[in-house]
Amino acid sequence: MTMGPGGDDARLSRTLAHAAGLALLDVRTGHAEGKELKDKGDARAQAVLSSLLDYHRPGDAVLSEEAADSAARLTAGRVWIIDPLDGTREFSERPRTDWAVHVAFWEAGELAEGAIALPARDVTYGTDDPPVVPARAEGPIRLAVSRSRPPAFVTQVAEELGAELVPMGSAGVKCASVWLGEADAYLHAGGQFEWDSAAPVAVARAAGLHTSRIDGSPLVYNRPDPKLPDLLVCRTEFADTILAAVARHTPAEVS
Repeated sequence: MTMGPGGDDARLSRTLAHAAGLALLDVRTGHAEGKELKDKGDARAQAVLSSLLDYHRPGDAVLSEEAADSAARLTAGRVWIIDPLDGTREFSERPRTDWAVHVAFWEAGELAEGAIALPARDVTYGTDDPPVVPARAEGPIRLAVSRSRPPAFVTQVAEELGAELVPMGSAGVKCASVWLGEADAYLHAGGQFEWDSAAPVAVARAAGLHTSRIDGSPLVYNRPDPKLPDLLVCRTEFADTILAAVARHTPAEVS
């Protein structure tokens, strides 16, 4: 029996993310390496999500990193925004665990629900049961950044704030590090699209975290151009401080 619309969209997002995660773990047990492993992971997770959405929500539109875009989503009231494998590089580097599956649901202009699975850590976070952000220990602000290409302006912001940089893969993993208390903020500019942040932002909002563009403006999804190059996800008590520091170090790569 299919799940109905409305409140069950949150539960479905978790089910989808978990199912794609299991498929990715299966792919990872094979003999493929490097680009072949990345390509197999992308294709398998996309196939699982596409099949499940076709079955459970055949009338909804979909925006996926691994599928051709369709202008039909721009007039649709219900859109799923998915990244079948976020952190493809990390996925291909066994035994790394900092990769994810993103499933977000957008309705009538807003992110409504979402879930991200961290399959190699055997956990899925979703808006149906939002994570509880732990109390913060004393110490410098910790900024989650890309382990391979942290934006230069983040280093400048960190120096001004006396912050510590915490490198890791996957945008979803970086967002999760904030609601898990492993970092205080994820600050990014350049090179992202809606599917990179939609699901993590939905979960972060449900957990009570601050989410915005790096100029403080709202994150808007399901736009004609899916590029969404920058974001800030952080503990609410640091939002004003980080945004003020960012304003003094305007990153050239933001467009």
